[in-house]
Amino acid sequence: MAELTPMMQQYMDTKSQYPDCILFYRLGDFYEMFFEDALTASKELEITLTGKNCGLEERAPMCGVPYHAVDSYLNKLVSRGYKVAICEQMEDPKQARGLVKRDVVRIVTPGTNLAAQALDEAKNNYLMCIVYIADRYGLSIADVTTGDYFVTELPDSTKLLDEIYKFMPSEIICNESFYMSGMDLDDLKDRLGIAIYSLDSWYFDDPVCREKLLEHFQVSTLAGLGLQDFDSGIISAGALLQYLLETQKNDLSQLTHITPYITGKYMMLDSSTRRNLELTETLREKQKRGSLLWVLDKTKTAMGARTLRKYVEQPLIELQEIEKRLDAVEELKNEAIGREEIREYLAPIYDLERLVTRITYGSANPRDLTAFRSSLEMLPPIRYILEDMQSQLLSQIREDMDTLEDLCTLIKEAITDDPPLAMKEGGIIRNGYSEEVDTLRRAKSDGKEWIARLEEEEREKTGIKNLKVKYNKVFGYYLEVTNSYKDMVPDYYTRKQTLANAERYITPKLKELEDTILGAEDKLYALEYELYSTVRDTVAGEVVRIQKTAKAVAALDVFTSLAQVAERGNYVRPDTNEKGVINIKDGRHPVVEKMIPNDMFISNDTYLDDKKQRISIITGPNMAGKSTYMRQVALIVLMGQLGSFVPAAAADIGIVDRIFTRVGASDDLASGQSTFMVEMTEVANILRNATSKSLLILDEIGRGTSTFDGLSIAWAVVEYISDTRLLGAKTLFATHYHELTELEGKIQNVNNYCIAVKEKGEDIVFLRKIVKGGADKSYGIQVAKLAGVPDIVTNRAKEIVEELSNEDITARVSEIAAKENETKKLAKMKKYDEVDIAQMSLFDTVKDDDVLEELKTIDVGNLTPVDALNTIYRLQNKLKNRW
Repeated sequence: MAELTPMMQQYMDTKSQYPDCILFYRLGDFYEMFFEDALTASKELEITLTGKNCGLEERAPMCGVPYHAVDSYLNKLVSRGYKVAICEQMEDPKQARGLVKRDVVRIVTPGTNLAAQALDEAKNNYLMCIVYIADRYGLSIADVTTGDYFVTELPDSTKLLDEIYKFMPSEIICNESFYMSGMDLDDLKDRLGIAIYSLDSWYFDDPVCREKLLEHFQVSTLAGLGLQDFDSGIISAGALLQYLLETQKNDLSQLTHITPYITGKYMMLDSSTRRNLELTETLREKQKRGSLLWVLDKTKTAMGARTLRKYVEQPLIELQEIEKRLDAVEELKNEAIGREEIREYLAPIYDLERLVTRITYGSANPRDLTAFRSSLEMLPPIRYILEDMQSQLLSQIREDMDTLEDLCTLIKEAITDDPPLAMKEGGIIRNGYSEEVDTLRRAKSDGKEWIARLEEEEREKTGIKNLKVKYNKVFGYYLEVTNSYKDMVPDYYTRKQTLANAERYITPKLKELEDTILGAEDKLYALEYELYSTVRDTVAGEVVRIQKTAKAVAALDVFTSLAQVAERGNYVRPDTNEKGVINIKDGRHPVVEKMIPNDMFISNDTYLDDKKQRISIITGPNMAGKSTYMRQVALIVLMGQLGSFVPAAAADIGIVDRIFTRVGASDDLASGQSTFMVEMTEVANILRNATSKSLLILDEIGRGTSTFDGLSIAWAVVEYISDTRLLGAKTLFATHYHELTELEGKIQNVNNYCIAVKEKGEDIVFLRKIVKGGADKSYGIQVAKLAGVPDIVTNRAKEIVEELSNEDITARVSEIAAKENETKKLAKMKKYDEVDIAQMSLFDTVKDDDVLEELKTIDVGNLTPVDALNTIYRLQNKLKNRW
C-alpha cells in the first residue's frame, strides 16, 4: 500500500490540526498548498495549479506563492473570508538533521490581519464576538492592531444591530445559539461583507472564560476590570480572548486593558440614520468626500483619524463630557499659533498604535523602529506647547503624554538612521553601539589588511623573509615557512601541517584573527539580529506607556482638527442644555456649504422644544431644500454632541439621546420588501425605539401608497409623536400632504413651516428659506419643467390640474372617504362617472331644515377659522346639490 512521503506526512499532520484553514506550508522560498487547499487557492488567487509526487499513486494538486510576496496573496484570500494558517520552518535547513521542523506560527483571519497594505489607516479593523444566552447578547470587540478591547451586553437584536453598524467589524465569531437567534446572518455576510464563524461550545464555557480574562490581565477578580455586572459579556470577552490566543500564537501583550461600556452612554444612531446623514461615507458612491467626516477630518495622524471617526459615530449624551471637549476645541481655536505649531509636530508622527503592535508581535522591521524613534522625537516639543493650555482635557493630554525619551535614546543609539527592511541581513546596528559588532564589521571589510599586517610583523620578528600567511578551506589560515628557514621558527609557532618543502604553522594571534575573519559576515548578521531583537523587545515591554501616549496624541490631533475646521468654516461654539430646547440661528449644512461655490448657501433658523414647538410640519416643493434643511439640523445637533463647533451664527443644543431619520426609500427586492414596506419598517423602528428626548427627521411619510392611506398614516404618525403619553419627541416632518397643515391649532405642539418660493410667471425660484406657515401649492409641474420633462407633458399636466381643481376633488376628499360605501353603490348604478359622483351630495336627500338644525348645534366659539370655512363650504354644498 502506497504511503505518503515524510514531508507530506508532516503536512497532513499539520493540516489535520487546522481543517478550517488554508495551510501556507513553507518550503524553502515558497509557501506551498496541497490537495483541496491548492484547488481553492489556485482558483481564488488565479495562480498555476501543478502537482507533486507525495508517495501516493496520483500526484497531489499543488500551488505556491513566493514568501517575499506572500502578503498580497494572503490579503486576497482573507478579504474573501478565508482563514489562512502560516506554517513556518522552525530551524535553519542547513543545520537541520533529517526533516526540517515546521509549525504554524499564526492564523490570519479577516479580523486579525496585520498587513499594512490590507488595512485602512483611518479605520479600525474590528473583530467582534457575539454570544446569545438566555435572550441576551454578550458583545465584545477588539482591534488587535491597536489594542482596543471593549465589552457590553444588549437586551435585543435591534440594539445589537446598532452596535454592529457602529463598529462595522470585518469578522464576527459567535456561539451556535446566535445562529438561531433570528438575526439575518446572510444580510451581514452579503450586504455588509462581514465574515462570520461559529466556534465550538467549549470556547464559551463560563469558568474557562473567566479564568482566561483573570490570567491575561493579571487580576484576582473581574470586579477590578469593571466586568462584575456583565455576565454574558464576560463569556463573550473570554471567548474572544481565547480565539485570539489560538490564532495569534503570542501573549497579546498589546491588549493591556478591557473597557466595559453601556450603550446608553452615547447617542444612539441606527443604521438608517448613519446612512441618511452620510456621517462617514456618501449614500450612493460610498466615498468619504461629501460626508460629515470629510468636512471635520483635518487630522495629521492615522491615530487621530481613527479617533475622530469614533467621535462622529458615537456622539456623547453627558453634558459635562461634551463641555470638556468644547473647552479644548475653543482653547485651541483661540490659540492659533500654538495650534499650528502642534499640527506641524503631529504631521511626522507615524501610527504608534499599530507600530507597537507589530513590535510586540516581533514582526516590526528596522525601519519601523526608526519611524517609531522619529515619532517620539516630536513629543517633547508638543508637550512643551501644551504647558500653556488650561482646559481640563488638554491638561490631561499633557499628563498622559509620556515623551518616552528612554526608548527614543535607545533606538537612536542602537539603530542606524537608514536601516534595511530585512532583519537578518546586517546593516542595522549603529557603529559604536556594540564593540563586538564593530569588530566583526571591521573583520568583514578589513580582514585582508589585518592578515597582510600580521605577515609583515612576523617577517620582521623572525627574520624569515619568505614567510607567508596563506588560507585554504581545510586548514584555514596558517603561516608557511620553507625548509630552508625552518631553524628560524620561534617557539610560539605551533606546527599545523608538514609538506615536502615547507612547514605550516599557527600562532595564537593568527588563530584569533582566523576566528574573527572566518564567518565574520554570518556572525555579524546573527549578532546584529540578536541586538536588534533585544532593542525591539525592550520597546515592546513598554507597551502600556506607549499606548497611553498614543491615545493622548490621537485625542490632541482630533481637537486641533476640530479647532482648525471651526476657524476656517466660521463655526461657533454651541451652548448645551438639558431643557430640551434646540435653538439654532442661521444654521448651515456643513457638507453642502462646502460643495457649493462662493458662499451661496442660504442659512436658516430652527427652534424646537418640549412644549409648544415640539413638531414642525414642513411643506414646499421638491428640490426646494426641505431634506437639506432637516439633515442640517440633525448634523448640527450631532456635531455639538461630539464636541465640535457648529456651522451657525449661534446655537443652543438640547441634548438628545437618539437621532432617527426616515429620508427616502428604495426597494429591497432581495428580501421581498417594496419601497413602502421598507418605509413602514423604518417608521415602526422609530416609533418603537424613540424616546421623548430623541430628535426625529421624517421626510415624506406615506408616499409609497395610495393618497388616502398615505395621508392617513402620516396624520396618525404626527398624532402619535405629538402625544407626550405615547412619545413626545422633537420632530421635523416634511410632507407633500398639505392637509397635514390643518394639524396646527388642532394639536397644540404642531407648527407649520414651508420653503419660500418666488413665482416668475409660470416659472419658480427656490429661495431656500424656511418661513412660518404652510405652502399653498406643490409646484410639482414647475419642478418637472426644471427637471427637463418635455413641454408637451408639462402643458398637458397643467390642463389636467385645472380640470381637477374645477371639480373640487381635493376639497371633497374627506367627504368621499367618509362615505366610501355610498360612493361605491352609486358607481354601480352607472348613471354617473367618477367626477359626477365626487360632486354629488353623499346623502339621499337634504332638506333646508336639516341644514338649519346642524347650524344650531355648531359651537362657534370653539371653531378655528379653517374649521369655520370648511363647515360653511360643506353646508353650502348640501343645499346646492339637493336631488
